[in-house]
Formats: sequence, C-alpha cells, structure tokens
Amino acid sequence: MGSKTQPSRAPLAMRRQFLGEAAGAAAGSSLATIFGPLPGVHAGASDTIRIGLVGCGGRGSGAAVQAMNADPGCKLVAMGDLFRDRLQSSRERLKALGGRRFDVPDDRCFIGFDAYRHVIDCADVVLLATPPGFRPQHFKAAVEAGKHSFLEI
Repeated sequence: MGSKTQPSRAPLAMRRQFLGEAAGAAAGSSLATIFGPLPGVHAGASDTIRIGLVGCGGRGSGAAVQAMNADPGCKLVAMGDLFRDRLQSSRERLKALGGRRFDVPDDRCFIGFDAYRHVIDCADVVLLATPPGFRPQHFKAAVEAGKHSFLEI
C-alpha cells in the first residue's frame, strides 16, 4: 500500500511571510498619506518653463511662437543672435505675438558668438535655431548645463 505524504509547510510559510510583508507595506503607505509629504523633500519650484532662443531668424522666431503657445506656463525669457538687427526685429515680432508669455528685457538680449552661453544660463529649455555648423557646439553647452533643448539636425 502506498504511504501518505505529508503536505509541505513551505507554501504556507511563504504565504504568511508574503502577507506579513504586504501588510507592513500597506500600513507604511497609509501612514505616508496621513502625515503628508516630508518637509524639505520637494524643492520649491515655479510652474513657469523659461524658454531661451538662440538664433532669431525665421525658423527660430517661429519655434519661439510655437513654444510660447504650447502651454500657459511657457515664457520666453532670453534671446541671442550673432546680429543685433536680427535679434531686434525678432524681439519686436515676438513681443507682439507673445503677450504675457514674452518676458525678454534688454539685459536678457545677447549679441555675438558667445550669446548662446548667456541664453543657456537664463533658461530651462533652449531653442537652438542657428546655422547647422554652430549647433553641435551650442547643443553640447546646453547638455553640459543640464538644459532641455530643441534643435533640428
């Protein structure tokens, strides 16, 4: 005659361990909702996304308009170009189109070969609309500064 085999206690022990750990996790997560977030865990931030434009020709100005209109929290805050006249004409156009989403005072308008560095310092997102030969250098600087970037390759 066959002998009866004893049921293994391993599945029962594993089930008890799982239920105990799950109950502990549930209790911990419910305490977190009771007490709320810990002070100092979340850094204070603004809901505004600061946009900087490098290259104020037609493509750059168009991209800036699209970026300002993408979300109510987007604001153009800095502009840079190699040529003063191009920056000024773009600035006038964007100011008329952007309304409250345009916030580029004189001290955040940059002219010259190093204008991109100053724009990057002022912005959260950088629109790189310069001629293709300059873009790798500008993109590298934006990445090294930890900025989000829009550019065409």
